[in-house]
Amino acid sequence: MSITRLLDCRRVDLDGIRYVILRESMFDLLCEKAGVSKSEAGEAEKNLAPAFDIDRASLAEKLRRHRRAAGLSQAELARRAGVRAETLNRIERGRTEPDFTTIRKLVRAMNDAERVHLDGRIASSGGQVANQS
Repeated sequence: MSITRLLDCRRVDLDGIRYVILRESMFDLLCEKAGVSKSEAGEAEKNLAPAFDIDRASLAEKLRRHRRAAGLSQAELARRAGVRAETLNRIERGRTEPDFTTIRKLVRAMNDAERVHLDGRIASSGGQVANQS
């Protein structure tokens, strides 16, 4: 049996950064095995808060950039992804951190829109991708 199945975790790659998502009970067990108390783990988590703010800002900027590249308004992306426009607005302003399911919905909707956008550019340029300088 693999260690991933044993730990009941998932590996996720978001913009080239690898993360591991695991159940909190497993995290607690790993802390216990490492000799780290829950209060120490909590303090470490507080010290990481500025890094999460940077990640949130980075995510917001990347989301805005990809949405615009796909030629979508916030309202249109929200509709295609099945999320509330207010939620998308808060994510893009870095006011909230979306869960993995919301990120996946947004990415799929943007990828579909970019594919349609690219197909349109190819068709309008006679089979060649138009140069965007």
